[in-house]
Amino acid sequence: MSPRHLALLGTLLALVACKESPDPSTARPSEARRYFGTAPDGKLHVYFFDVGQGDAALIVSPKGNTVLVDSGPATAAGHLVNRLPELLVKQLDLVILTHPHNDHHGALDAVLRRVGARQLMEPQLPGAPPDYDTLLTAISGRGIQVVSPAPPTSTPNAPQRINLGDGVSLTILWPRAPTEPLLDGSAEAAIAEVNSIVMRLSYGETSVLFAGDALAKTEEYLLSREVPVQSTLLKVGAHGLASATTAPFLARVGARAAVISVGANNDHRAPAAATLDRLKAAHVQVFRTDVDGEVQVVSDGKSLVVTPQRLPQGKPSDTRYTHVGQGPTPEPNYWAGKPLPEKKAPPPPAPPEDVQPVETLQTTKTEPPAPVAEGRTDRSKKYKGKYVASRKRDKFHFPDCDGAKKIHDENLIEYKTREEALQSGRKPAQDCNP
Repeated sequence: MSPRHLALLGTLLALVACKESPDPSTARPSEARRYFGTAPDGKLHVYFFDVGQGDAALIVSPKGNTVLVDSGPATAAGHLVNRLPELLVKQLDLVILTHPHNDHHGALDAVLRRVGARQLMEPQLPGAPPDYDTLLTAISGRGIQVVSPAPPTSTPNAPQRINLGDGVSLTILWPRAPTEPLLDGSAEAAIAEVNSIVMRLSYGETSVLFAGDALAKTEEYLLSREVPVQSTLLKVGAHGLASATTAPFLARVGARAAVISVGANNDHRAPAAATLDRLKAAHVQVFRTDVDGEVQVVSDGKSLVVTPQRLPQGKPSDTRYTHVGQGPTPEPNYWAGKPLPEKKAPPPPAPPEDVQPVETLQTTKTEPPAPVAEGRTDRSKKYKGKYVASRKRDKFHFPDCDGAKKIHDENLIEYKTREEALQSGRKPAQDCNP
């Protein structure tokens, strides 16, 4: 065959190869070969993606359940449709859009075409732009269920919690419509931002607070309602603008590390110097996606290990930052003792219809603290020491109980008092009746 014929044959083969290679942004969700993630490793992973001026984060639970929190601006589509398949072994279980701003949902259509999803949660706020409504309609048309955050109708004082398995839960702190009215917006605080979804991811003694674009008005309201926002790591609200991340809020959160999702040289000049000063005063280690690139957080239930994509010059390439968890935050009833806002005509009680995001994710109702067990021993009445429990069991023990001795170190939880153990939702073990 002549060199000219060989050249023509090579050109034809190249054209055929291009035609048969699908565009990754239009690949069908059923094509399993798109996924290149590894099997779950028994730890909780959170990836804060570098998407420029916007927000996007992926939660991967110890058993492999996945939640995508926002999808960044449209300009991030190319990056996410390549990065997400490296972390997933199946389609997304749940997507949460914190509010209808383009820098939080602009890349979603391309992302869903690439990796698919089973369910989407969004706050259903009034005045959403037409393109956002069009996006939701298209998503629903693909068979993805669209739901909104809401407290359980049977226990309206309790928060909505999504169970990710193996002791990992995602608690929706705000908004709480229709149980509580949305916060009013203004020129300084748009309704979409002050009612942005705020949620707390917890695993053992560690937790991550996602603040969306919530502003100072949202923070003030949560503090007034005494919502437990204590967390090991804070995803800073509103990209670090000065109108969020107030000093009182930081004091209540008590975070040891924070991630600011922000684009370099952005028009908002975020993060604001005032916000960085408040974080510094609170002794919070700050990671920025415009400086540090993608930030990965891994938890074993006892501590968080933070790994930035880029390190300062001179830092060893294997540098990691470890932050010890603050202990499990009691979550009996976030709004107990706080009267709900009055309503002119409260609706009649509705039958329970708690949201079930997906088969592997289950919303649960937070139950009140367990009652004191009857027939307590004299020892349990006089005992002043610590109590122990397993992360995988709903009972607590004296440290010298037979049941306590069977708890593996990696699953061990300690409580300073009996009341603290009860507030965690656990009950006294019958083998020693603590």
